[in-house]
Amino acid sequence: MEIPGPQIGRALVVIVDDRVSAGERSDSTGPLVTELLEEAHFVVDGVVTAPGEVVAIRSALNTAVIGGVDLVVTVGGTGVSPRDVTSDATSGVLDRPVPGIAEAIRASGLAAGAVDAGVSRGVVGVSGSTLVVNLAASRAAVRDGMATLTPLVPHVISELSGLDS
Repeated sequence: MEIPGPQIGRALVVIVDDRVSAGERSDSTGPLVTELLEEAHFVVDGVVTAPGEVVAIRSALNTAVIGGVDLVVTVGGTGVSPRDVTSDATSGVLDRPVPGIAEAIRASGLAAGAVDAGVSRGVVGVSGSTLVVNLAASRAAVRDGMATLTPLVPHVISELSGLDS
């Protein structure tokens, strides 16, 4: 049984995967990210999927920001292949980058042996009052990325809400 704690905020998960978006494959990382966010005391509004297309990814991110979530975690599309455009799409919606978090996720992922996390082009930043984080798609990258991210997010959300002024 989960120990109840104060809710940190609302989150949305965006899975960027052509095959999952087309219904050709089931999503295995969305439930994992949801579980890890709930363990970190987030209310998860849902998991949405998008194909590896800049317009579709930006649309999902903009919908989350307009919807007022505190945190958006994208999974997938952060590598170097031509279809890996999540980082590019995310950069287009950010007001301010937060490179230290992205660097920490890459460094911890590489140290943990998640090669896709170590070579990820994922970005982290703020859009409006929402923190947006890109994670690589492997389960190892997601687990390690979330372990690195969750202790940092309450501070960022507090600053964005103005409660830490």
